[in-house]
Amino acid sequence: MPEWTLGAVLDAVAAAVPDRLMTVCGARRTTFAAAAAGTRAFANFLADRGFGAHTPRARLARWECGQDRIALLMRNDRYPEALIGCLKARVIPVNVNHHYTLEEIRDLLAYVRPRGVVYHRSFGPAVAEALGPGGAELLVSVEDGGATADLPGAVSFDAAVESGDPGRVPETSPDDLIMMCTGGTTGRPKGVLWRQGDMYVAAMGGADHPNTEALHEIARRGGQTWFAVSPLLHAAGVWTVLAGALNGHTVVLYDDREPFDAHRTWEIAARERVRMLTIVGDAYAGPLAEQLRRAEYDLSALRSIGTGGAATHSRHRDALFERLPGVAIVDGYGSSETGGMGYGNSRDDARVETFALMPGGAAVSADRRRFLRPGDTETGWAARTGRVPLGYFDDRAATESTFPVIDGVRVAIPGDRATLDPDGNLRLIGRDSLVVNTGGEKVFVEEVETVLRAQDGVADALVVGRASPRWGQEVVALVHARPAAGLTGEALRAACRVRLAGYKVPKAVLFVDGIRRLGNGKPDYRWALARAADAVSLGDPADMVNGTERR
Repeated sequence: MPEWTLGAVLDAVAAAVPDRLMTVCGARRTTFAAAAAGTRAFANFLADRGFGAHTPRARLARWECGQDRIALLMRNDRYPEALIGCLKARVIPVNVNHHYTLEEIRDLLAYVRPRGVVYHRSFGPAVAEALGPGGAELLVSVEDGGATADLPGAVSFDAAVESGDPGRVPETSPDDLIMMCTGGTTGRPKGVLWRQGDMYVAAMGGADHPNTEALHEIARRGGQTWFAVSPLLHAAGVWTVLAGALNGHTVVLYDDREPFDAHRTWEIAARERVRMLTIVGDAYAGPLAEQLRRAEYDLSALRSIGTGGAATHSRHRDALFERLPGVAIVDGYGSSETGGMGYGNSRDDARVETFALMPGGAAVSADRRRFLRPGDTETGWAARTGRVPLGYFDDRAATESTFPVIDGVRVAIPGDRATLDPDGNLRLIGRDSLVVNTGGEKVFVEEVETVLRAQDGVADALVVGRASPRWGQEVVALVHARPAAGLTGEALRAACRVRLAGYKVPKAVLFVDGIRRLGNGKPDYRWALARAADAVSLGDPADMVNGTERR
């Protein structure tokens, strides 16, 4: 069976359903035919300037890259077109989180070394400062309605598309790469290198289709409307949009020139007759559930809400079920290093807390030497086999650690601890990089966060570890309390003590004005770690308790 590039799949879908809408973002409505032609034109604009692949894949190590890179510092509008246009030119698009600080953007650009940057115009000053005196060979700006002046020498995205040949189809290969920079919740992001042929299957519901007619048939059967509420600057957003579009569905993009707003989201879902809506955890689920208590919307077309990338608390799921009893909530599990690994399909009368494994999903032992079998009691690692990334850009050590070979099979191990239930479903324990080692015991912070977020008056919470002369590390909770809740650190510790072993109870509860999250909705654990450490060094009066918990 042949493998496919993403651009070739888009062109095949467009040939079958040219007049169907591919994307909707604010006032912009783009058909499949327009997207296919526009991405070819942008690809040829790049190719005519010498951008493309320069070293065959077979001559490179897994962590090496022989293609030019273009950084995308963009909002959602035009993002799919810029991304696929790059891929059609055999150029690697690299996602850059525009919520990062200037220093973080500078560091990421220095790491990926892009030959060009596509950016929304309001980000121009940050692009110029982050690139420094050397700049980039090509700057392409996307209009976003702001008053920011364009950078010297930049060409507009519309002008680039207009100057490229929409009829010439560049030659591409399933070996051509796409890079997904990880969220960097606990450290500097890494660029995950995926072959396009693998990503299409592992993350977008694709397959090695026998011919173009098979893709035409898939496109004709499509026609649903999906709503990707989460931003495209993160892998989960990109994969949702491309999984929908490359299967012939219309995808609504949240116009993120304005911050996320729950009322606006439900209005769009009602107006566009959305069948599936995708979000990232509590940061979206909480406000959406609260808004349904305030107002009524015609959501009769909605059949499912997909959530992934961050935990969704049962309290928010219950609130959504209360207002949307016929809607399924699908918890997806995966990562930039694995694509989709599993899912949990819950309904109002049937809740699930584990993940049914998708093809390639697995778990390996703690020593990473064997695959776990259903019912093994050992806590090991979630893993994926088969269509997995090549490695991390420019990082041999991290590549060999995260993508080892077990029993002759190359495996991706993203860093989540897990077990396999007797029925073969995956049960997540927590992220290993966030484990707090306290007094010889391991605490998975997600378990403590779940208890805290369930308490009345708690709007949000994060849990981290900080240095302790007595325990090595101690558990610290950062809590955003609702106004007038009257919560105290001791009350929250007491609530934890009812549900958790003593060593898991936070030694300190630090009340904050809000929990910082990244632009994709994931918790910002780097901020939380710094905030917890500062509370000690500065003697922060909100540092409520420093533990005396008996072991």
